[in-house]
Parts: sequence; structure tokens; C-alpha cells
Amino acid sequence: MHANKTSPANEKEGRDISVDMYPFIRKYKDGSIERFLRSPFVLASSDQGGNRGVATRDVVVDKATGVSVRLFLPSRAAETAGRNGLPVVLYVHGGSFCTESAFGRTYHRYATSLAASAGVLVVSVEYRLAPEFPIPAAYDDAWAALQWASWLASYADPARTFLAGDSAGGNIVYHTAVRASHEVNDEMMDIAGLIMVHPYFWGAKRLPSELAWADDSEGAAAVFPPYGVDRLWPFVTAGLAGNDDHRIDPPASEIKSLACRRVLMAVAGKDTLRERGLDLAARMRDHDAPWPWMMQGHREVTVVESEGEDHGFHLYSPLRATSKRLMGSIVEFINQRPNSSLANRMVLGVPTTPFKDVFGYGMAMKSWGTRSSMPRNGAAVPWTRVINIFF
Repeated sequence: MHANKTSPANEKEGRDISVDMYPFIRKYKDGSIERFLRSPFVLASSDQGGNRGVATRDVVVDKATGVSVRLFLPSRAAETAGRNGLPVVLYVHGGSFCTESAFGRTYHRYATSLAASAGVLVVSVEYRLAPEFPIPAAYDDAWAALQWASWLASYADPARTFLAGDSAGGNIVYHTAVRASHEVNDEMMDIAGLIMVHPYFWGAKRLPSELAWADDSEGAAAVFPPYGVDRLWPFVTAGLAGNDDHRIDPPASEIKSLACRRVLMAVAGKDTLRERGLDLAARMRDHDAPWPWMMQGHREVTVVESEGEDHGFHLYSPLRATSKRLMGSIVEFINQRPNSSLANRMVLGVPTTPFKDVFGYGMAMKSWGTRSSMPRNGAAVPWTRVINIFF
């Protein structure tokens, strides 16, 4: 089921479509929105036994916007860490800026796995989606969540705060790191590392691999064919920006200004966005940072490539060997000491069986029903109460 296919159900309804980005989202001329790529809502629970030893809780960060987070606490790791505190990973989900949820089954399971595997407190952000809330709403929401997470410093390890995200979420955490590099706020946590998995970056000019994808039959079958990527950014910015926007094609001056010490960039061999990720990683490595506390002004940039895989494979096939190796690389990145021996470039090998992409097969795993939203009328939960419940 690829981006150029139509939904039989909507053909029968005969509704007038304004913007068709199936199988992600449709906008109709009457203003209504229909989302397709979404997974069933999962309740948060303090029951650790049924969730790999990870307790979860939802917290309203900002009542005015409804921005919320889901906390994932690996209880055994918290007990072992004691007063030293756990690393914190602020995680921002993907979904083309317009679909998916931190409270859906896909990202609930992924954040649970990350918390349990790495022994970290995961703060998964439920941000506002386009087109109802165009970019930069998602950027503002991730920033609000990071500011809220700073209150966890008394119970976490403030020296080990990581920003992580996949696809659109990878773009969002990049810009969160940029903003954190320029904000003057003594209460903000330092960003120890930035993790971007198959991040969404693009541009007005095709890179060589994108030209090849556009002319190749395999490119048309990719999760994100180039012609589909071209349409996304104008849609999620309400037509106010094109593919030459610096927010998806970062300038050298911005990359150089990043105060982040360490970066992990994960790409997939068959992903249309692969070369953009590799290019950004190379520019992060090449541009010396102006921050005196960084070793000789250089960042540690690690690239992890999953050969033979496509965009988002690790989310929809988490038990694949390549998915497990990718998770292992992320866990090692989080738990290693700076300047240790993690390779600058790791290739995770070709899978023994081809990945059946999310459009053709992953959708069968998902619910086509609507998700029950988290209540928006509740008061924000004080951070001290959250921590007391968890600890």
C-alpha cells in the first residue's frame, strides 16, 4: 500500500478531497481530517510486571496546549542507580509530523523497550500534530517538554540527558538541541547526546541517490518515495514554507552552533532519506563547535547503518535481528562514557529476509479505529507527585 494508492472506502463515500497524502492522512474540503497511520491507544499503568518491569504514567505538561508526556520508569534500574539517578531520554515520535502518538501501541512498546534495555527514564512527548497545528507547534511542544523534564534533575542524572527521535521526531529533537544550545537558562539540563533514527531532512535540490530513487522502480516502492517527500513539508507548514526551508535543510552556521557533545545518526540502506542523514552527520563532524568545554571543539558523531532495511523498520518489526542490533547500538551509545571505543561508523549487516514495509504490511498490525485521546481538561500533575509515585 504505497503513497500513490487510494482507499476504496473513500472512493465509495465520494467525499471531496482537498489534500491526499494517503496512507498517512487526508484533508477534505469540508475541513475534516482523516488519519490512517496510527496504532491503538494504550493506557499507562504502574503495573511493572506486565510491561517488562517498566512503570508508566501520563503527565500534562501544559494545560493551555494539551502537551503531555508519558514517563517510562524501569524500576529495577532505578533501584540500582539509587542516588546517582538514571539517564533521561526525551523521546519524540515520528509520523510525518501529522500522525502517530506517544500513547499508541507502536511507540508505547518502543519506549518501553528502550527504558528496559538501556536502564533510562524515558520521557515520551505527545505533541500537537499538523495540519491542525502546523510547524512550528511540534518544535514548541518538544521544547516545553524538555523544560518540564528539567524538574526531574533531582531524581535523574543531569549529566546524562539525551534527546532522541525517529523520522519527523528526529528532525524535532535536532531543533530542540539547536534551541537548547542558544537558550541561557541555568536550570536547563545539559544535552549529553542527540540520537536521530531515520530523521526527516530534505531540500529543494535532489541529491544523487534521490535522483536514482526517482528513476528506479524500487524507489517507487520505498516507504518514502521522493515525490511523496516533496509534498510533506509544504503540507505540515500550512503552505508557508517550501523544501528550501532551513528547518529541513540546516545551514552550516546552525550545525556549527550545536552545543551537543555526542551524536548518533541511524540510517537505513533502502531509505530515501538515507543520504540526507549521512550528509548531516558528516557536516556535524566536519564543523568544529565553538564551545570551549567540548574536547578541542570536536563532536563525537557515530553513524549506524542498517543495510537492506527501509524507513522505520525497527518500529514495525522489533524482533528482527537488525532491529535488535539497532537497539543495541542506541543502548551502547547512551551508556558509554564519552570518548570511549564506539565506532564512528557501524554497518549492521544485510537482513536474511527482506523487510515488508509499513505501507504494505505494517498497516495490517494497526487499528483503523480512532484512538481514545488523553483527557485534556485535567490539571497538570505536579512533578513532585509524579516522582513520589514512581520512586
